[in-house]
Amino acid sequence: MEIINRRQRMSSVVRKLRRDGSGERTIGLVPTMGALHEGHLSLVREARRRCDYVVVSIFVNPAQFGANEDFAHYPRRLTQDTAMLTDYNVDYIFAPTNDEIYPRGFSTYVNVEGLSNEFEGAARPGHFRGVTTVVALLLNIIRPDFAYFGQKDAQQTIVIKRMVRDLAIDTEIVILPIIREASGLAMSSRNASLNAEQKQAAAALYAGLQAAERAFSSGEHSAKRLSDIVRVNIAREPGVQLEYVAITDTEAMRPIEKLDNDHDALVSLAARVGATRLIDNIVLSPAKRPRTPSS
Repeated sequence: MEIINRRQRMSSVVRKLRRDGSGERTIGLVPTMGALHEGHLSLVREARRRCDYVVVSIFVNPAQFGANEDFAHYPRRLTQDTAMLTDYNVDYIFAPTNDEIYPRGFSTYVNVEGLSNEFEGAARPGHFRGVTTVVALLLNIIRPDFAYFGQKDAQQTIVIKRMVRDLAIDTEIVILPIIREASGLAMSSRNASLNAEQKQAAAALYAGLQAAERAFSSGEHSAKRLSDIVRVNIAREPGVQLEYVAITDTEAMRPIEKLDNDHDALVSLAARVGATRLIDNIVLSPAKRPRTPSS
């Protein structure tokens, strides 16, 4: 495993891999901000299973943090992350400095209009512009065949897929399921900021989503009633301050009023537990709902 800090070196390495005379080779990229956990590792395992070469990027991206967010305190532990990745046969770690990604005079940004301004975009102005810019850079530097992201950041995955489609980037975006702790709490680097009591309270997020899923499975189609079910269940936990619940389609995050039997729906939420802001989501799929036998 080689750790690469310079983007010119990273680009040179992948060009050589593609010129390998032993036949077509696929490259998989797992973009991360480090502080790796099992959610990240599930992406690495799938990339390793599917690709000939695996690159994990580790870069805490300043462009996606707002003025009042925790960029300075975001965990940075490259040594520990590297040690974790040695067990997964990763070929390269791309760990650039800020100056490598955003050199002096950098002034070009990528923005997916509309999608980037709703929900998480409204709560964190400029966030998705930072995400899409750095992902576009990584995809351009590494030119992977596949790039792996987790479903936990549902809106992010939708924004990135739109960017890749609109800009005709020749990379397949692969979205993998949320990995959860035993309590149901979605794994996140931000969970490290929670104490034991807060972690217990945060489990209410998934419990609320599960309650909506049960109601949907029992035939509830009203988005408002499903949202209310999530809110009521989470309100039982005083340690959680819910910011929003949204029920949308899964392609463009357009709000929907009534779920149907032909399309999946995304239930997403954000909440604060103490000073830590958490997000979670669940997909309601008609294909998974028991059908009433015809008479």
